Amino acid sequence: MGPKKDFRSSEEVSILSKGVKIEGKFSSDGNVRIDGIIIGDVIVNGNLTLGDGSKIQGEINAKNVTISGSIEGSVKATEKVILESSSRLKGDVISKLLIIQEGAKFDGKSTMSPIPPSAPKPEIK
Repeated sequence: MGPKKDFRSSEEVSILSKGVKIEGKFSSDGNVRIDGIIIGDVIVNGNLTLGDGSKIQGEINAKNVTISGSIEGSVKATEKVILESSSRLKGDVISKLLIIQEGAKFDGKSTMSPIPPSAPKPEIK
């Protein structure tokens, strides 16, 4: 028998509790829940949950994003974004699916399509 693979890592959640403040870029390969404050970009390869007391100033990139807190900056999700009733978002959303619950505040534009891969742009002379 070979070594057993540990599949729990895809289910584990890193938690940034209330009272935690980060200034700078934050990234994670797994799922993350944030109840604190981040001033900077947040890049998560898994699911991102932003609790009621969370405040983010920066760009967010994740697979799925569920927002109950406050964001000032763009949100890019490869799958879906959920703006819960207590959420406040000032910025643009790019996602395949956008769910906005009654009471959510959203000031920006939404693009509901997958993010295309970046292609080099021809120079104009």
